[in-house]
Amino acid sequence: MPRFSRRSFLHLSAAASAAAAFGNFGEPMLAAAARKRPPRPAGAVVIDSNENPLGPCQHARDAMANILPQGGRYGDSLTDELVNTFAQMEGLNPECVRATVGSTPPLSLSVLAFTSPQKSYVTADPGFETGMNMAGIVGARVVKVPLTKTYAHDVKGMLAAAPDAGVFYICNPNNPTGTLTPHADLEYLVANKPKDSIVLIDEAYLHFSEAPSTLDLVKAGKDVIVLRTFSKVYGMAGIRCGFVVARPDLADKVLERGGWNFMPVTALVAATASLKDPQLVAERRRINATVRQQTFQWLDRNGYSYIPSESNCFMLDVKRPGKEVREAMAKENVLVGRVWPVMPNCVRITVGTQDEMEKFQAAFQKVMKA
Repeated sequence: MPRFSRRSFLHLSAAASAAAAFGNFGEPMLAAAARKRPPRPAGAVVIDSNENPLGPCQHARDAMANILPQGGRYGDSLTDELVNTFAQMEGLNPECVRATVGSTPPLSLSVLAFTSPQKSYVTADPGFETGMNMAGIVGARVVKVPLTKTYAHDVKGMLAAAPDAGVFYICNPNNPTGTLTPHADLEYLVANKPKDSIVLIDEAYLHFSEAPSTLDLVKAGKDVIVLRTFSKVYGMAGIRCGFVVARPDLADKVLERGGWNFMPVTALVAATASLKDPQLVAERRRINATVRQQTFQWLDRNGYSYIPSESNCFMLDVKRPGKEVREAMAKENVLVGRVWPVMPNCVRITVGTQDEMEKFQAAFQKVMKA
């Protein structure tokens, strides 16, 4: 029999607990979410899931094609190359950077690690739901705090609402509104939070904006965990790669709850190639902003209301139950995003290609005039 250290045993126990939690609750929850998604018929305009229609860049596609013959091997050295590349670009200690299969798993594991029936999960309303679902699994109180009048996170309101917080979750830009919270507000939250809590900052959509990152707070050794993903601006939603960036002790506490973290070799080389493309982020930010602004101008000309966004999605006010409009748009072969309970008359729209947004405009005009 192999010999295990106490640390190894604790890692295995934590992983087993997390697996049991996911097995009993997570899979039915994800299956239910999948059932709610409308089908994707051939030729449909798909602007419902914040995907990037451009897909991986050419360098990433070439790297994946070249690595396929080695797909029967684990990619430990490839993981090191990806982590070191990112750490050097951002001026980080590589020990603070961990590669992950996208950013959703570490988001979930962070909630498992730092919330409990005694430690609440605090988030914006509306906000991304995964953390709320995971808080329910561990029996943590979920505290939803409305956004400010400018649709930023109300950090003072979050602090006041949950002095027992274990996790303050900030998605910046926010999903679903695509709106920004100023860096100074995030600094205030970190400086004034309860002692044993962490601030979990999801920067999935950061590259679509000009906003500064909060990696400086990690460099300063704060109780901050930053999540990054290659799903959005890099166009790798179906390939799955991301980072947890945090002090090593915080990163360890998160990832030990997920067991071994083997990365797909295709994701590793595609992500590394994407990071090494010096024009990629700026060019895709420009493309997204151009299409988004043209869409906003069309909405303005036609008298439709929306929340101005700095991301690849925005909330559109349809002046009636959003579910009805979503269903009507699907009949026009245009799939738009879901509805949040706090904004029942709004639907989330993903910014697609120019052609896709023109088809969206035609279908939306038809539905609204019906």
